[in-house]
Amino acid sequence: MMLQWWQGPGQPLDHVARNKAQARQLQLTKPAGSLGQLESLVIQLAALQGRERPRIEHVAISIFAGDHGIVAEGVSAFPQAVTGQMLRNFVAGGAAISVLAKQLGAALEVTDLGTALPLELLPGVRHLHIGAGTQNFLQGPAMTSAQMIASLEAGRDSVLRAQSKDCELFIGGEMGIGNTTAATALACWLLDCPAAELVGPGTGLNAAGVAHKARVIDAGLTLHCALINGPMDALRAFGGFEIVGLVGAYLACAQHGITVLVDGFICSVAALLAVRVNPSCREWLLFAHCGAEPGHQRVLLALQAEPLLDLGLRLGEGSGAALAVPLLKLACSLHNDMATFAEAAVADRPA
Repeated sequence: MMLQWWQGPGQPLDHVARNKAQARQLQLTKPAGSLGQLESLVIQLAALQGRERPRIEHVAISIFAGDHGIVAEGVSAFPQAVTGQMLRNFVAGGAAISVLAKQLGAALEVTDLGTALPLELLPGVRHLHIGAGTQNFLQGPAMTSAQMIASLEAGRDSVLRAQSKDCELFIGGEMGIGNTTAATALACWLLDCPAAELVGPGTGLNAAGVAHKARVIDAGLTLHCALINGPMDALRAFGGFEIVGLVGAYLACAQHGITVLVDGFICSVAALLAVRVNPSCREWLLFAHCGAEPGHQRVLLALQAEPLLDLGLRLGEGSGAALAVPLLKLACSLHNDMATFAEAAVADRPA
C-alpha cells in the first residue's frame, strides 16, 4: 500500500549537536539550570537545527484563512464577512500579526483557502479558493476528501516556499469566523470528551452563546463519531480548510527539518491532529503560549507541551507565537554569547 506524503517520517534530530549544546550550557558563567526552561529550549533547538549554537534569524509566518458552514447555527459573535475583511487588514498592515511580523522582520504570507462571501483579488494574498467555506457539519461532513487533500497540500506548499528562503522557524496562523467551534469539535473527538468540558467564548460569546455552541458541537459529534475511523476522517467531518492547512504545514515542517512554533488553541488542535496522523512530527513542535480558551490547556496536556508564555491571549492569527519569538532569540543569544567559566576566568563550582 503506497503511503501518502503526509505519512512520511520527520527528519531525525541531531543528538551530537544536542550533546554539545548541553555540555556548553554546563560551562557558561551561571549556576547549572539557573535559566530554567530557556536552557532545555536552546538544547532542543540545537538538536533540531543540527548545530551546537542555534539561531533564529529567518522567521516565516503563514496565515491560512477559510470560512465555516457551522456559522449558520449561530455559534459566532461576528458575521462571516469578517474573514474576508481581515484578509484585507492583514495585507494592509493593520492586523496584530501584521504589526508583529513587521517588528520581527519576519516574512508574512496570507493564503485564502475559501471565504464564504465573494472576495476581490487582493495583492499579497494567495487565493486558492478550495470552496466557499466548509459545509455545515450538522448536515454532513465539513468538506470533501478532495478539499481536505488540497488544504493539506496548501499547508505543505507554504512550508516549501518558506524553506526556499532559509526559514529557521515556521509560525502558522489562522483566520476564520467559526473556527473555534470546528477546533473544539475536533478536540472533543481527539480527547474523547463532551463539548461542555472544552468549549469557550471564541470571539466573545456570552454564557448563553457558549452553552448553545456546546449543544451544536455535541450534536455534530453524535452525527459523525460512529463514522470516524481516524484523525483524517475527523478532519473531513469537522475541520476548516485553514485547520487542515495548518496540519499539512506542521507535517511538512517535520519532514523538511524546520522548527515550528505553535500558536494558540486552534493551532494546538491542528498540532495534536498532526501528531495523531504522524507521531514523528511531535519533536519539531515548540509551543508558544497557553491561551484563554478553556480547551487549550487540555490540548497542551495531551501534547505534553510546555508553553513559553501565559498571557491570557485568545486572538489567534499566530500572534501569540510571534510574541514568543524574541524569547527564542534571547535564549539563543544567551547560549551563544555568554562566556564560559574558562573564558571569563571565573571559578567554576567544585567538581
